[in-house]
Amino acid sequence: MAFILSIDTAVENAGVCLAEDGHTLAFRENSKQKDHASWTHTAILQLLQETGLERSALHAVAVTSGPGSYTGLRVGLATAKGLCYALKIPLITENTLRVIAYAVKSAALEEDFGVKEVKGTEAISRDAQDGDAGSRFLPTLICPMIDARRMEVFTAVYDTQLQETLKPSASILEPSSFEELLAGNNIIFCGNGSGKWRTVCAHPNARYSNVKYNVKHLSDLAFEKLGRGDFTELAYAEPVYLKNFYTPPQSL
Repeated sequence: MAFILSIDTAVENAGVCLAEDGHTLAFRENSKQKDHASWTHTAILQLLQETGLERSALHAVAVTSGPGSYTGLRVGLATAKGLCYALKIPLITENTLRVIAYAVKSAALEEDFGVKEVKGTEAISRDAQDGDAGSRFLPTLICPMIDARRMEVFTAVYDTQLQETLKPSASILEPSSFEELLAGNNIIFCGNGSGKWRTVCAHPNARYSNVKYNVKHLSDLAFEKLGRGDFTELAYAEPVYLKNFYTPPQSL
């Protein structure tokens, strides 16, 4: 029996989730991004009261470490590290982009965005014509995107086993972006930054998903990491910003 508290404050919607052996017991969400800092601790207390669980019963705390909102990442990680330090339990961190990719993978066989069947890293495209064997049997990749303002996104590319094909980075979108990967793969673009990419990409192997992740997807991945003993050292845990914070100079 393992209880994990998961915390996600990386993007516009925050969430906290309490799960037992991978099964959600209770969760809360908040859509007011400016309130994440004041909301998070109260929501955690509500989860514990609702389930009758003491803090001391927790086996680990999981958190999205980024990329995402600079302030949101600091709120989530500081909360998670504080609880882990006080309770002497492990910290589990997960990249926000990988959580988004997991949410899309989980819905891939139900949503109509191009995937008919997934076996390992192979997939069959619904959109391909029957005679186009080259397109029908192309591998499928998942490309989550988080809006980083203007035409920039935080992005990465994963196969359907959530292994990195392209490492997380901050990228400015251009018509030639992902050109080599699109030539040999069907790619499912997703996340709140994918709408910008859709306006400049006309490649036939591009697919789009409206699936949105939430803290319960983080909870699923955290349970897998708990089983493997895949923890993050408290002393070295820090937000994954992917680019430096910039404050414009103020006029006197």
